[in-house]
Amino acid sequence: MTQHAEREITELTRLCDKKGNLNPEAIGFARKPIIDCNLSGHYLRKKKWNNWYIYGEEILFSISICHLDYAAVCFVNFLEYETQRFFEKIITIPLGIGSKLKMPTRVLEPIEFKNNEIHINITYFQNQTYLKVTSDNFDSEPLLAELNIHHPQEDDTLNVVVPWNRQTFQFTAKHHTLPTSGFVKLGNRLYHFNEEDCYGVLDYGRGVWPREAKWNRAMASQRVRDQRIGLNFGGQWTDGTGMTENAVFVNGHMTKIHEDVLFNYDSSNLLKPWYITSKFSDTAMLTFHPFFEHYGEMDKKLVKSNNQQLVGYFNGQIKLDDGSTLLIQQMLGCVEAHQAKW
Repeated sequence: MTQHAEREITELTRLCDKKGNLNPEAIGFARKPIIDCNLSGHYLRKKKWNNWYIYGEEILFSISICHLDYAAVCFVNFLEYETQRFFEKIITIPLGIGSKLKMPTRVLEPIEFKNNEIHINITYFQNQTYLKVTSDNFDSEPLLAELNIHHPQEDDTLNVVVPWNRQTFQFTAKHHTLPTSGFVKLGNRLYHFNEEDCYGVLDYGRGVWPREAKWNRAMASQRVRDQRIGLNFGGQWTDGTGMTENAVFVNGHMTKIHEDVLFNYDSSNLLKPWYITSKFSDTAMLTFHPFFEHYGEMDKKLVKSNNQQLVGYFNGQIKLDDGSTLLIQQMLGCVEAHQAKW
């Protein structure tokens, strides 16, 4: 069998039953964020995150707010493409004590992270996300980001429930090609974002994970000629579950790829080309040429994380659900290889 029989969910569904285990009715994918992530129980095993990636013309700006049950973690990343100036600010709060961090159960609900080093406020109102970040000391300079992210109402989004079993499962939402305006100001440098060329990607996750996990991911959201194109591919973590997070978006319409995707790369030199292909067919055939590598490692004895993120360009082709072929040429995006013991 080359394709998974992924069920499409069309009405509001709760992720968990009353015991905190996976609700079988939630297994599937939806084009709208209609899964309510009512996680409970599973002490120290719950993982929750809201990640934003904003592709500007000059910089990639990203924010991650996570609660891993035993810690609240916040990342803010800044990469200037041309100079490759990169800075990452990481704040870890054991058990999330004192952070007042509330992780919402629905994809577009508000979230705030605040301590004496950084303040992140994300709210959603009338099809817009308002994202504000302030820090007095970001790479030794003050940071102010104010971004308006537009969610076109008619757009499809990718919302998938991946079951390992009734006790371990993940809901992931990937919302692509969201036109973004505003600015990021770092020190005296001002980086402007305009809705025609700058796009946000939301990566929202809620689930109960096994102790050890591995995954690959590839994503991009760009204007290609006169179209808004979004790519989303994942590997390893979904293998064998009957579900995938693989999809391509063209002007807001999602082609869901019901097939596992293989990531082939040289783990001893991640700056060599990557090959991302559908497992059984020629539905997706992509190469990725990185120009920047970021290696993040955390070792807290019981908890270990090894995350390699690369920025570069995709080339290749993808077959769409209308029978046409989408050509990808020099499309800016990211891939990652992640191993976690958490």
